[in-house]
Amino acid sequence: MPLSTDQSSGQPAATYKRVMLKISGEALMGDQGFGLHPPTVQRIAEEVKSVHDMGVEICMVIGGGNIFRGLSGSAQGMERTTADYMGMLATVMNALAMQSALEELEVFTRVISAIPMDQVCEPYIRRRAVRHLEKKRVCIFAAGTGNPYFTTDTAATLRANEMSCQAIFMGKNGVDGVYDKDPKEHADAVRYDTVSYDDVLAKRLRVMDASAIALARDNNLPLIVFSLDEPGGFRGILAGQGTYTRVQG
Repeated sequence: MPLSTDQSSGQPAATYKRVMLKISGEALMGDQGFGLHPPTVQRIAEEVKSVHDMGVEICMVIGGGNIFRGLSGSAQGMERTTADYMGMLATVMNALAMQSALEELEVFTRVISAIPMDQVCEPYIRRRAVRHLEKKRVCIFAAGTGNPYFTTDTAATLRANEMSCQAIFMGKNGVDGVYDKDPKEHADAVRYDTVSYDDVLAKRLRVMDASAIALARDNNLPLIVFSLDEPGGFRGILAGQGTYTRVQG
């Protein structure tokens, strides 16, 4: 179980000291088909704050698919590198929105971009980012890895390793774990409690892209896949409650 109880206070005591929370850009859309839904952003910020209040150091990576997805732009005839850079800029927009929501809750937050844009956020400097975490600031890593052809899944795994995170928490919308096939399309889909990295790759399960899974496997970094739809879900999963899938070696 990720959490134990502090007998003196009765409050959960975190076993995970530092974690990465990866969410998709689509998670910020709410019921809309595009863009940001401020009440949804606020609800996710409250989830993050509830875990931050437990003393857990939190890194975040947010996708940009609610604004622009490089791969789909490329599929429509746009040059792939240009499309990917546009997608990276979309992740910066989402990161700034999440920063605003968190700071309204009095959670100190830093947006750290792999593409320098000093007027709006910090450039990525590993030691500075580690210091922010030590000072209990939430660090939102934006603009992916700064390179085209790499997804935000890979960016999340890379930053989680660089920041010495103990696990990556994958918050999904509409899905509470990893299934043998798409549960939205197949009523008989079976959820895994645990699954290995190699099985995810061999069976092409929809968790992360292959390069991100391989990077997590090579560094023995566990992934916990859970649903963001349930209020209190992030804190609950850290407490060993609720439904989730653990991807490990």
